[in-house]
Amino acid sequence: MSALTVIEPAPQPADPLTARLDDLILDLGGYVSDSSPAQDGVRIDRIARLEKLRAATAALQAAETVRFARSQVAEQLAQDVHPDAIGRGIGDQIALACKISPSAGSHRLAVARALWFELPETFTQLTAGELSEQVAESVVRETRHLDAPTRLAVDAQIAAAGITTLGPRAAAACARRLAYEADPQRYLERGRTERKHRRVGIRPAPDTMAILRGYLPVEQGVACYASLRKHTDSLIAGGDPRTRDQIMADTLVERLTGQAQAEDVNIEVNLTMPLSSLTDPTDRSAATIPGYGPLPGPVARHIVQTSQGRRWWRRLFTRPSHLSPDGMIIGGDPARRRFDGWLAQLISLRDQTCRDPFCDAPIRHHDHIVRFADGGPTTLANGRGVCARGNYVREMPGWQIILNHDGSRRHPHTITVITPTGHRYRSRAPDP
Repeated sequence: MSALTVIEPAPQPADPLTARLDDLILDLGGYVSDSSPAQDGVRIDRIARLEKLRAATAALQAAETVRFARSQVAEQLAQDVHPDAIGRGIGDQIALACKISPSAGSHRLAVARALWFELPETFTQLTAGELSEQVAESVVRETRHLDAPTRLAVDAQIAAAGITTLGPRAAAACARRLAYEADPQRYLERGRTERKHRRVGIRPAPDTMAILRGYLPVEQGVACYASLRKHTDSLIAGGDPRTRDQIMADTLVERLTGQAQAEDVNIEVNLTMPLSSLTDPTDRSAATIPGYGPLPGPVARHIVQTSQGRRWWRRLFTRPSHLSPDGMIIGGDPARRRFDGWLAQLISLRDQTCRDPFCDAPIRHHDHIVRFADGGPTTLANGRGVCARGNYVREMPGWQIILNHDGSRRHPHTITVITPTGHRYRSRAPDP
């Protein structure tokens, strides 16, 4: 579970466009509950218009994004920001406004710049509502290896090819073909460069499951999958009662962990739960697994009790419910950790993911809310877990972090992030 974010109310907008957009949102909201009868043909016309409106809205948002970025860069230059840091924090402000992660905010900025400066035909079609945002993004993606003049030329060819009449997959294939034909050498170089970005990641899935994904060179990915299938075929031929998918999943775990059985992985469970839930099997309180989120207490206990792998325990204590309903972490046992490392672990377990609003990235840094250089103490209350990007961005001019509540008494640990434009976003540590 990530930190909870509250956007503090903004003053009544003086900008005419902002006010008009607010009115439009209210008007559209009113139509949602409108049950007036209408013919089905009329409803299809409305759906089509709303799809065009979605595209036109995306175009306007892209235009505002580019203008905002230009203004921010100019301000950073005027403030003598180091050349290597010019542009830092712009995507983050966009992300906060859109309630998305910082990396997604930077992606939107990159797409907006490409459409604005190098793909004018595609941008015009998006503005007119003739092209979906999904297709426009695929054009940006498929032409990213081209230099600006070549990209402009390919953009015109894509428009002439009638991309507005194609489905998303066909449109992407059309853009890919024309981009490759325009510069085959750079297309191949892009493929070789992309291999440097190979990686593995994990994200939560519903019903106590997780999705482990690998971004690999195609031949390696195919080889991995083929190896799993070959092993699965041999086990099925031998009478294994599991399904093919179950065998492949179990084999993946066994090969990566070195365990004889998938269920016997070595585990370290951090149970941030009220003490009563650790001693009462009927307690329904959820456990928390850092990097995953909430897990039903009975499921967590079952994993610990049935796994044949090695197990470690770390004791974390929350305030008893009869003293305070917040259940916030108040202490920890430094077992298995050096004394100088347990505080960082405690902060990570309290915050679970990056504390920057809407950022669910893993914690990489432990940051002083009140800077150490400004006299801030190295304490649980004055610490926050953040991703590397969040730690660097807060050092840019105009960014502030304020501690609202230190996590004691009835209040969860709460901070406010203030951006260079003065917008405020409050971040509360998730419930344990």
